Amino acid sequence: MAPLPSIFTVSSLTSLIKEVLESSFLTVEVEGELSNFRPSSTGHWYFSLKDKDSMISCVMFRGRTGSIDFVPSDGQKVIVRGNLSVYAKRGTYQIVCSSMKLSGEGDILLMLEERKRKLAALGYFDQERKKTIPSFPSKVAVVTSPTGAAIRDILQVLGRRNAGIDIVILPAPVQGEEAAAEIAAQIKRANTFNLGDVLIIGRGGGSLEDLLPFSDEQVVHAVYESGIPVISAVGHEIDLSLSDLAADKSAPTPSAAAEIVSENREQIINRVADLKKMISENIQTRLERIHLLLDRFKPENLENSFRQIVQPFMLRLDDGKETLVNQFNKYLTEKKHHIQILKTELMNISPVEIMKKGYSVVTLKDNGTLVTGTGQLEENSSIAIRFAEGSATGRIEEILK
Repeated sequence: MAPLPSIFTVSSLTSLIKEVLESSFLTVEVEGELSNFRPSSTGHWYFSLKDKDSMISCVMFRGRTGSIDFVPSDGQKVIVRGNLSVYAKRGTYQIVCSSMKLSGEGDILLMLEERKRKLAALGYFDQERKKTIPSFPSKVAVVTSPTGAAIRDILQVLGRRNAGIDIVILPAPVQGEEAAAEIAAQIKRANTFNLGDVLIIGRGGGSLEDLLPFSDEQVVHAVYESGIPVISAVGHEIDLSLSDLAADKSAPTPSAAAEIVSENREQIINRVADLKKMISENIQTRLERIHLLLDRFKPENLENSFRQIVQPFMLRLDDGKETLVNQFNKYLTEKKHHIQILKTELMNISPVEIMKKGYSVVTLKDNGTLVTGTGQLEENSSIAIRFAEGSATGRIEEILK
């Protein structure tokens, strides 16, 4: 190897570094957390990999992105494979990635998907059980870290939009092994002591592992059982936890949750002013209508108004009276005719009419019993005979069987 010069130019030193790095790291696999993920309009992916101490830039060109079977997002833990490349004009280096796969987070995503299916089957995410968030809550309970960015954002928004709302902070760790139990306990405490008209739970952004407490079954169960309407505001807009699905409403950020429960004071003032104007105009319109109505009851208008009201009824009364008389007369005529027919029929079947044809009625004189056969008679018994005109008496001299 040729001896190195004592003084390098910028280009020569950069070229040497490029040669050493690119030849020494032909293929590398690097594990880290995705950060600043920026897909470009041309289809290339630009992002960084980081851990707690360092960060490195990465690029994956469009020809390679199609082979990735998941949607990358900030906070995911991945393993990339590729080669180092030095960009001489800027003196920077990056990994040109040929593949990417989820690291330990892949197992977490599978676990969360299985838990999501289980809780969905139990009805934890059903829309029909979700409660309505009150429009003007007087007291808001917040379950979050007392020192995190989430509570600062919530307090700032509520103070700016509606400082009259009482805020009850229920402190709880928002990441780590003990976080889920503490969060669930604070949700139950808020319900036990009725600490708010609405309950906000959440935290700022973080990795998938950081957000796990808000997908824990005991937290989701506490949200599901809460009698107080719950707003879940976990992470940033792209983050999703199971408590978001179980809550009565999901907010993309803690600040957005605070905006949901607080009406802007200026908006309220403007709304009140608009309502005042609308009510005043309605009252004025009603007064004008009342004045017009009162004019109709002036003495000079009452008689005309009364006549206009009564005249249709008088006409209907006269028409009704005439119709009633006509119908009654018609009814009487029909009944008279019917009676005459019945009288004629009765006369035709009257015993008197029959006797006029030569028939007579015979009764026993002693008791007036009608005689219908010779079995009722004895010799020398007295009988009475009635004719169509008059009657006569007689005595039986002979009975012929």
